[in-house]
Parts: sequence; C-alpha cells; structure tokens
Amino acid sequence: MFKLTSLNLNGIRSATSKGLEAWLAQAKPDCICVQEIKAQAEHMEGDFQQLAGLKGYFHLAEKKGYSGVGVYTRHEPSDVIIGYGSPEFDAEGRYVELRFDTPQKKLSIISSYFPSGSSGEDRQQAKFRYLAEFYPHLVALKAAREFILCGDVNIAHKEQDLKNWRSNQKNSGFTPEERAWMTKLLDEAGLIDVYRQLQPTATDTAYTWWSNRGQAYANNVGWRLDYHLATPALASFAKRESIYKDQKFSDHAPITIEYAM
Repeated sequence: MFKLTSLNLNGIRSATSKGLEAWLAQAKPDCICVQEIKAQAEHMEGDFQQLAGLKGYFHLAEKKGYSGVGVYTRHEPSDVIIGYGSPEFDAEGRYVELRFDTPQKKLSIISSYFPSGSSGEDRQQAKFRYLAEFYPHLVALKAAREFILCGDVNIAHKEQDLKNWRSNQKNSGFTPEERAWMTKLLDEAGLIDVYRQLQPTATDTAYTWWSNRGQAYANNVGWRLDYHLATPALASFAKRESIYKDQKFSDHAPITIEYAM
C-alpha cells in the first residue's frame, strides 16, 4: 500500500509545535503533501528538511510568512519540478511536483495550494486567473503522465461539501464560477476526486477545514477544501480514506488515502 497524506499546515512551525511530527511517526505515510508552510529557506534548513524520517522538497513563497508547499517522502524522486511556469503565481510558492519515473511508468506526486479569494475582490480575481491558467497545465500533464495532486484547493465543489451552503453561494470557495471549474476538471478533463470516489455521499464527516471564528470546529461547521485529484489509472488503486481529527495541528485536518500500487 502507498499511503499518501495531504495537510494545510497554516505554518510549519505552528503545526510541528502541536505534535505533527509525532503523529507522522505513528501514522507512517509514505508521502505527505503540505501547504501553507509560511517559512523561508533559512527557516527550513535543519529542523524542517526532514519530518519523521521523510525528506522534504519545497516551493517557498518570496513573500515572508506566506504560502509555500512541500512534499515529504520516503522515496527518492527521479526529478523535482518547482512551480508550473506561471509568471504571476510561481512567486507565491504554490506548486511542487515530485516525479518517480521508471522505464515502465511516469508517476508524479504534486502538492498544490490554490489561492484564496476571501480577503477581497482583488484576490478573488487573482484566484480566477490562477484557475484559468492552471487548468490547461493539468490537462497537458494528464496527457503526458500519471499523477496525484494533493492540496488545499480552496473550493467546496458541491452542496454536500460544506455545512452552510445556502448562505455561502456568493462567497469565495463556493461561487458558481469556482464550482463550475471543478466540475469541468472532473467531467471534461477527466481527473478523479478520489475521496468522493470512495465516499460519494459523506457530508459532515468529509470536512477538512473549519473557520477559527466562533465555535466552527466544535460545532463541525466545516468545508471540504482538501483533495486528492488523480488520473483515472491511479484513482483506481485507491482503497481506504481517512480524515484525522483526534488532534488539531492547524485549521485543516490531514486527509489520507491508501493506494494499492
């Protein structure tokens, strides 16, 4: 089994101070894709180059205390791709791709952090630009190789993916445009939402993010924002899924899927 986890850290220093490394040592994923590292290279050297025996590869943001993604892995990649070639968004540290190629197969594990538009209209428009340019990248990648993209997509796709869907239809993360983009990615580009393949009807047990406002976590007023998006061949190997909620490392929960490959 290949055990793959995704987690938005909301700061690697914060998450590790809350027991993340001990949990990883116990859970023993083969890879963990992380987002919102919120650190620069000088902070990563030493303490965070490895976690629980996993070696990390990163795409860090130029802006201090902002964004940043990584993949920690037990297996040595054949290549590491930093960024996806975007003049606007690569500076924000949103994409790292590890390739594990053999003569028989081309396989990628990707950690990605989609922009949030919740801070204002300028960032929502940036999010729409990101979606517009990221879609053809994924289509081209799917034509060339098998991959699993893990990450905080910042989109709840359907009504079952958030608690208060009626009151959020005009809010970032659940706008008609964002939901239509996700539908197009699945229905036309042919990627698979692996969690939904395994749990097609789950509602309140599917949430992976809760606002820090009020009692959202205590009352499970959540959103499903964290995904495994896979090419069909890899998605067919998915056997088990879990969302870990016994400890709170950040405002997101780790989502793990085990693949028989």
